[in-house]
Amino acid sequence: MDLKKNSTVGRRAVILEKLEKHGQVDVPSLASELLVSEVTIRNDLIRLEQKNMLIRARGGAIKIDRVGMDVALSDKNKQHLDEKKRIGKAAAALVEDGDTIILDSGTTTMEIARNLGHVQDLTVITNALNVANQMADHQNANVIIPGGFLRKNSLSLVGGAAEENFKNFFCDKLFLAVDGFSSDHGLSTPNVEEAHLNRVMIGMSKQVVVVADSSKFHRRSFAFISPVSEVDIVVTDSEIPAEDRKKLENAGITVIIV
Repeated sequence: MDLKKNSTVGRRAVILEKLEKHGQVDVPSLASELLVSEVTIRNDLIRLEQKNMLIRARGGAIKIDRVGMDVALSDKNKQHLDEKKRIGKAAAALVEDGDTIILDSGTTTMEIARNLGHVQDLTVITNALNVANQMADHQNANVIIPGGFLRKNSLSLVGGAAEENFKNFFCDKLFLAVDGFSSDHGLSTPNVEEAHLNRVMIGMSKQVVVVADSSKFHRRSFAFISPVSEVDIVVTDSEIPAEDRKKLENAGITVIIV
C-alpha cells in the first residue's frame, strides 16, 4: 500500500482526488481500498465537510463545485443553455396578466424575460441591466430599475441604494436565479451583496420561484441567501437528484420539471 495512504493527511488527500475524478465516493469502497474502518472514513468525511471541501451524502460524499468563483455572464450564457431555455419558458408561463414581478439577475431569468410577450399589464422590477434591456421591447410592460452599484460580471445593480429602493415595492412573484441549491443548507450565490439584495427581494414577494438547472443542486456557494423554506416553487430540469425532489415536495414546495 502507498505509504501516503497510511497517514490521516494522505488518506484525506486520496479521498479528495477520487472526488475530483469521479464526483462522488462511498464509505465501504474507501474503507476497503485504504485498509481502514468505515468509522475512520466517516470521520474523514466529517472533517473534510467542516472545511467545506465536500458534501456528505448517504453512504459517502459528493464533490463541491467551486461556485464561489464569480463567473462572467458571457461564460454562464454557454452553460446548460438548452435547460435554461426550457426553464425560462416554463417559469414565464407562471406569470399572469396584471402581475408585478421581480426578475433577479442571471442567465436563466433572462430566458424568462424573453418569454413574457404574452402577458398584458405587466410590471417588472429588475436589478439586471440585460433583463431591463430585453423588457424594453415589451409593449405592455412597465419596467422599474431600483438603481445601485453595477457589478460588471453579472450586469446587476447591488448595494445599499438598491436594497432600500427594493423595499418600496411589493410584488406578486419573485423569480430568483441561484448559483447553489442545497435542500439541506439553502440557497447561495458567490457575491455577498447579491445575497443581501436577494434576501430583500424575498421579503417583498408573495411568492418565491427559484429557477435553477439541475447542475446547481448539491452546490454551496460563498454567500448564503435563504433557507429552502422560503421557496414556494422550483423550476428545474429532469436531472434533478431524486432525493432532492422528494425533500422539496415533502416540504410543500412545488417542483416543476422541464
